[in-house]
Amino acid sequence: MNKVRLKIHEIIFEADTPMGKLFDIILLVMILLSVTVVMLESVEGFRLKWFWLFDILEWVFTMLFSIEYVLRIYSVKNPMKYIFSFYGIIDLLSLIPSFLGIGLGTTNNIGSIKTIRTIRLIRIFRILKLIRYVKEAAALKKAFIASKQRIIVFLFVVFAISVLMGTIIYMLEDPEDGFTSIPRSIYWAIVTLTTVGYGDIAPQTSLGQFFASIIMILGYSIIAVPTGLISVELSKTSLNTQSCRSCSLDEHEDDAIFCKICGDELNPKN
Repeated sequence: MNKVRLKIHEIIFEADTPMGKLFDIILLVMILLSVTVVMLESVEGFRLKWFWLFDILEWVFTMLFSIEYVLRIYSVKNPMKYIFSFYGIIDLLSLIPSFLGIGLGTTNNIGSIKTIRTIRLIRIFRILKLIRYVKEAAALKKAFIASKQRIIVFLFVVFAISVLMGTIIYMLEDPEDGFTSIPRSIYWAIVTLTTVGYGDIAPQTSLGQFFASIIMILGYSIIAVPTGLISVELSKTSLNTQSCRSCSLDEHEDDAIFCKICGDELNPKN
């Protein structure tokens, strides 16, 4: 039985084996189809015509996700750690709405209809289950964490530039053109600096347009800074998918034999 649990854990939690890759692909398809059903069900024409099909598909997906959830709990050494982990909570959120919806649906309270609909729409959170199967997302998270101090400094610099430029524009432009206060002028500076350019307010004077041009040019150069910082950290990140059965950590080096957190063996022979 221990070998069975090890095999299930390898298939469900790791993507480096053929069976693990196949499981991930099947689950990805299920998640996307399930989310598609939720979206189509919100279209009144489809809901009235195909409500019976949506109900059948929803319960098929719910049962399959329930089996997956139980197998995940079964295959780890410390089920409570998985249950209260980020991914464990997401998996549970993908199941609860369907079961609550059928439970509330048995009541005769007309006012509960809206509640049922709201709960059923929470199924859209299943899209978050995709995060686990995009290992690059984990690498991106590690890159953000590794470069967070430099990004924070960068954001302070951007904020300082926005305040400075917003104040200058406020002094140069007429309130009738929309620059009625420094906060509103800072809003314009941020919109311009990020190259969004809503166009709801714009400088009218030549000097104001000159400063606006400077902010626009700064915007293109500033956007490249965090991209470069994160790219450097991404190049240092491993995409290894080995997952520890004890603590569920999946951030190990390619040649790791034991978990760097709890010390449990990653690929036990028995």
